[in-house]
Amino acid sequence: KKKFMNSIFNLIIILLVILLQSCSLPKVYEVIISQGNLIDEEMMSKLEVGMSPSQVKYVLGTPLLTDTFSPDRWDYYTAVSQGDIKFTEKKVALFFVENKLDRWEEETLNRN
Repeated sequence: KKKFMNSIFNLIIILLVILLQSCSLPKVYEVIISQGNLIDEEMMSKLEVGMSPSQVKYVLGTPLLTDTFSPDRWDYYTAVSQGDIKFTEKKVALFFVENKLDRWEEETLNRN
């Protein structure tokens, strides 16, 4: 009976050690996540002042944000990350005047 209790105690200790070790193992793989509209420099180079909203949608896609109070402003957002690391983050705001593209503002934040 004493031998049986020692083997159960040893088994419990081994299981606890394995459980504690598995919690501290490094992460092997984290998924790369792309969020928003993936806009590259080639797409941005196709923008021209005077384009109609449908032409802009053809080049960049549907905007991520459209403000009901400012329908003449479209906002696009792109972020690529893996776990806690953000590789790139880009914000583009397009402004229309009389249903034609007037200008755009671009903000890019690259982090490693």
